[in-house]
Amino acid sequence: MANRARTRLDHLTLAGLDPQDHIATNFRVYELSRCEVAARLGIDNALPDDQLLRAAVQLVREVMQPIRDAHGRFSPISLYRCQALERVLKKSPPDWISLSPHTGGWACDLRIPGLTTLALAQWASTHLPVFDEVCCECVDPDLGPSSGWVHIALRPAALGPNRAQLRSQIRDRRNGRWVIVEELQDQIA
Repeated sequence: MANRARTRLDHLTLAGLDPQDHIATNFRVYELSRCEVAARLGIDNALPDDQLLRAAVQLVREVMQPIRDAHGRFSPISLYRCQALERVLKKSPPDWISLSPHTGGWACDLRIPGLTTLALAQWASTHLPVFDEVCCECVDPDLGPSSGWVHIALRPAALGPNRAQLRSQIRDRRNGRWVIVEELQDQIA
């Protein structure tokens, strides 16, 4: 187990890392691709290359570590997701290709106990210096203010500028359908 928290991104390689190595003050390599669904279904969700590793480590250092510093211990629900895992999660055919930032290693989904989904998203949108998107996802007002999770994406520099987009996906109590709203909120007005 080594501390690689200060290692430059361009010096990180999969071949040079142990799953227990720190890649940020409070996060280890194995957390980049750990997923309970993948483990349960026997899907190999390992990072396939150094480019994805670097995108995921950048996300951890610039998004997840500042959130951890402010709010305490948590583990991501999901960070990197391989195509096979995406197909299972999205109930898609075997030849479908996901364009989700999770498949590029540059998005995470998270919850923090004791903090509502909306409060976490608002904190991220006002305290993170840069992000591509912050979304309240799968918020169901009938299940309470901590339902769903927060999705945060941070584009690697090679993919262009980050958009600072804010969105929410909320279940509409009137008809039970999921609605996308272009702002952070936890219920349909």
